Amino acid sequence: MKSKYSHILTLIGALLAFVPIVAVDYLLDGYVRVREKADTKQNVGAITSQIEIGVNDAIASLRRVLAESPSLCTPTFVANVQREIESSLNLKQVLVENSDGVQYCDAFGRNVVYSPLSESLPVPGRTESITLVQLGGLDMPALKITQTFGQTRLVSAFVPLMGQTSDGLAQGLASAAMMRVLLTNGTPVLTVGDSSAFDRRSSSAEFIYAQGFAGELPLKVEYAVPFVMARASYADLDMVFTAIACGMSAVVLLLSLGYVRRSRVPAFDLERAIARGEIKPYYQPVINLRTGELMGCEVLCRWEKKNGQVIPPGAFIDYAEVTGLAIPMTLSLMQQVKFDLSDLSQMMPELKISINLFEGHFRDDSIVEDVQAIFGNSPIGFRQLVFEITERHPLGNSAVANSVIAGLHALGSRLAMDDAGTGHSNLAYLGTLGVDVIKIDRIFVDMVKPGTTQVPVLDGLIALAKDLDCEIVAEGVETEEQALYLRSRGVVQAQGYIFAPALKIGAFRELATALHATATPRSRIESIVASAA
Repeated sequence: MKSKYSHILTLIGALLAFVPIVAVDYLLDGYVRVREKADTKQNVGAITSQIEIGVNDAIASLRRVLAESPSLCTPTFVANVQREIESSLNLKQVLVENSDGVQYCDAFGRNVVYSPLSESLPVPGRTESITLVQLGGLDMPALKITQTFGQTRLVSAFVPLMGQTSDGLAQGLASAAMMRVLLTNGTPVLTVGDSSAFDRRSSSAEFIYAQGFAGELPLKVEYAVPFVMARASYADLDMVFTAIACGMSAVVLLLSLGYVRRSRVPAFDLERAIARGEIKPYYQPVINLRTGELMGCEVLCRWEKKNGQVIPPGAFIDYAEVTGLAIPMTLSLMQQVKFDLSDLSQMMPELKISINLFEGHFRDDSIVEDVQAIFGNSPIGFRQLVFEITERHPLGNSAVANSVIAGLHALGSRLAMDDAGTGHSNLAYLGTLGVDVIKIDRIFVDMVKPGTTQVPVLDGLIALAKDLDCEIVAEGVETEEQALYLRSRGVVQAQGYIFAPALKIGAFRELATALHATATPRSRIESIVASAA
């Protein structure tokens, strides 16, 4: 059946045939602004996060030293200081002095040479103060973080503003770009690149600009690049875009639009499939590696066409996300999950049901209302729901995303980071999101081969999850060696073909019932999994 919108699409296609020819520069300028603005914000975010993490680590180290040292400048105090310096990537020195600058002791038993570059500023919400200094022969300015001890003593920790040198930072800048760090009172801390053109810019001079603050610290980061320089770096794209625009004739495009109209637009096919209930949930079991118990399942999907053809999610998920159809598709899946798993959720109250969300769900908080409306009066409790977000696509509006996450947490549901280690997250990103579960991607599990005794990347992800006090689920477990390796590293939950593929509801219900029943023969469980596969 042809779409009722086909005539409108044909008209729009005819009009769009001329848009690239007359608006190449306009479109590309807009693309450059959006792309470079996003990159600039990302650069600022990376720098502010690095500064904030370094300062917070130094404050934590300083507090541990003071908490574990009965008095200052004793062997115990010095040993505690040296231990913190050895275990920190940022902490360079700890100094005890008085308000007149008389030094009593430090980590290495030598005079600490530093020059203040700013006045001492308070850190909001902290008892410490912060001062910009030049420490010894360091190329990078340092931050002196000071805590008062008693009536007359000052204990200070010194950390470089950033881990790189100024030359290293300059090499990472775009052509003619500038980056600078300032105290919130306007005192310049560090400038990389030439900032004079930005400071004396006129109304006709356009810059791609972004700024950000290092958390609650009195530090601000600015990043700017002249638009003309950013635009010049897209010369190859400009040439290709212009050539394509000039080479496209109205006849070819009209023929293309006619073909699309006759063969039906894929978005309409997928939209109709969602309305007809052709997008079906499949359930992949999550197994306890220690006990063999069923811990839960991840809800995956397949497109089961009326002619019996089954289309895997890789063929349409990305398209659904781009077109916005992922949102109604998720609502349809949740409705089917409520129908499919209500009896199992009552029989197994600890069963966890993981449902994938997409970046589009975090642009407004309607998903929280949808979850509440679908599961509010169902046997499936909110605490049994785990919502997975993928790391491959970063969340856009952090304020709205945090509101959605807070709303899901308020219902009692949990949040899982899917594809951990493959995309945009870092330690600060994960901590900010408030993730409860980290799912280790199969590419890291696949690193475990027969005879493997150590996989540093996988071990690091496991350690990161434990440091964040998150549960861990390993994906793509296909061999006994992988399962044993993960279990030896303290990973309890796993999913993969060694246990079962994604199952239709009938097979999954039978498997779940068998695993839940007492004294079920292992051969019976294996036959269920084998028949389901």
